[in-house]
Formats: sequence, C-alpha cells, structure tokens
Amino acid sequence: MSWGGEHGVRIGLSAVVMALRSGRLSVLTTESPEGELALPSGPFDPARDRTFELALRAFVTAQTGFGLGFVEQLYTFGDAGRDAPRATPGPDRSREVSVGYLALTADAVDMTPPGARWTPVLELFPWEDRRGLGAPATAAIVAGLKVWAGDDVRRRTRAEALFPAGSGPRWDEARVLERFELLYEAGLVAEAARDRDDACPLTLGDRAMASDHRRILATGLGRLRSKLRYRPVLFELTPDTFTLSALQTAAEAVVGLSLHKQNFRRGVERTGLVAPTGRLSTGTGGRPAELFRYTGTVNADGQAPGLALPALR
Repeated sequence: MSWGGEHGVRIGLSAVVMALRSGRLSVLTTESPEGELALPSGPFDPARDRTFELALRAFVTAQTGFGLGFVEQLYTFGDAGRDAPRATPGPDRSREVSVGYLALTADAVDMTPPGARWTPVLELFPWEDRRGLGAPATAAIVAGLKVWAGDDVRRRTRAEALFPAGSGPRWDEARVLERFELLYEAGLVAEAARDRDDACPLTLGDRAMASDHRRILATGLGRLRSKLRYRPVLFELTPDTFTLSALQTAAEAVVGLSLHKQNFRRGVERTGLVAPTGRLSTGTGGRPAELFRYTGTVNADGQAPGLALPALR
C-alpha cells in the first residue's frame, strides 16, 4: 500500500528481536524472497492494519512463529539519498519508509518456520567485538578507512573517532550505527557495493542483510548498549535466577567488551538490582555458585538504575 506524493510512500515495519543464546547476543532473522538474511518485516496497510505495532506482531509471528512481548520503536528510516530500502518495483516506484522496533526476550526458543533462526549479532558486526575476536576485521577497516580518507582531514578525524587505535579517543560501544554508516559511506560493506553495483574492496568476515536491515539492526544494538547504563534492560535477556558470573557474561556479550570482574560485581551489588536467592547453582561445572534474582529496585526518581560497566580497556 502506498500513498502521498507523486510516486507515493510505502511504509515497511521491521523487528529487531534480541536474545542470549549459548552466551552470545543473537537476533531473530528470517530470509527475504531472494534468500538474503533479513529481519522479520512487512508492509503496513492502512486499510487493514489498525496500528503499526499490531501489524508488526503479526509479521513476526507469521514469519518466525515467535510471539513478541514488549516492543519499543527504534527509528524511522527514509533517507532520500540512500538506495536501501529500495523503491518498490513496478510503475509506481513508491518511496519506502522503514520503521524499526526493538524487542528483548529471555525465551529464545528454537524456530520452526523455514528460514527463521537466531543469528549471532557479532557475526554481522565482527568489529563490534572488542575482546580480541573482532581484531582482524578492525585492522582491515582501519586500513580501508585510511585509503578512503586520504588527505581529507574531516574524513580522517571522523574515522579515527569511530575506530580509535592506540592512545586515541576511547571506543564508544554505543556508536554502532555511526560506525556502520561510515563503513557504508566509505564503500567497505557489502550493502554499499550492492546498492552502487560495485565490488566490495574488503573481506571483513561479516554478513550482509537484505535491504536496509543491517542498518536497522545497528540502531537496535546501539540502543541496547546505551540503555544498559541507565536502565536494567540486561535482566530482560536473563532467566529468573542467575549467577553473577553469568550476568557478567551476558553484559560482555551485549557490549562486546571484557569487564573487570570484581568492579562489575561491586557495581551490580551497589545498585541493589540483585539479591541472593539462598540457593546454589550446580550447573557451572565447578564449585557451586550462588544464585541471584532481579529485585526490581527503583531509585529516588522512580526509575530502575542501569549497570556499571567497568571495561578492561
């Protein structure tokens, strides 16, 4: 369905549903009609769909079998100068505006519909893993950006701010979208090569996605990382009871950083967000570890605090 303007506007809805599986942050994906990795998505029909959210929930369930819980709107994508999402085919050539939503779940069950699965997020953005695993991709990116920037001071400054090396600026784990946008602009990711009918000059070990879906996912990952610091969203990804080691592993999987163990534990306990259950876990493979639960504590302004993330930088 399209409307408005000479060529009309087509509104697409996409869901970024994230969960932890086997200690890795994963996103619910499906396949586009062309066989590309994609987010659950579909067009909004104003004649049929009462709200964006109800339409989104129907798309996700139909394409993956997964029932969404709480969702929040991420962003609306509709840049005129960008080739993806591409205009719809046919004589109308409707401009596509894509509305992204974020959902978190602790119930990452196996998917049964064809093409639906949980895909590790850092396979799509290997450079976002700063625990050493993404080092080859980062090294290739730094070299590629140096060639792209050349003698352009503004380009070089931007590249150094987003992909710092050595004693330069501090890595900001929340700037996921800005980094992906830079790589797209520099022509260093597959989507840029696809949209420009060109060849991608780098092999980063990453995975492309259909249309603008990796851009939407980058927005969701950046939002999640930002919210960790001021809201207890990590507990939306964890089971009802957990060890502090498992909680730290979950936090590291989200931010892609190694965290200081003792400082992390002190920070978590200081917030009052966790409380011991009086029970021990026997599934750690070593000494039994104390099990904790989320308390739902709120601070003076009525909001639950976030977690301190003392990274080993």
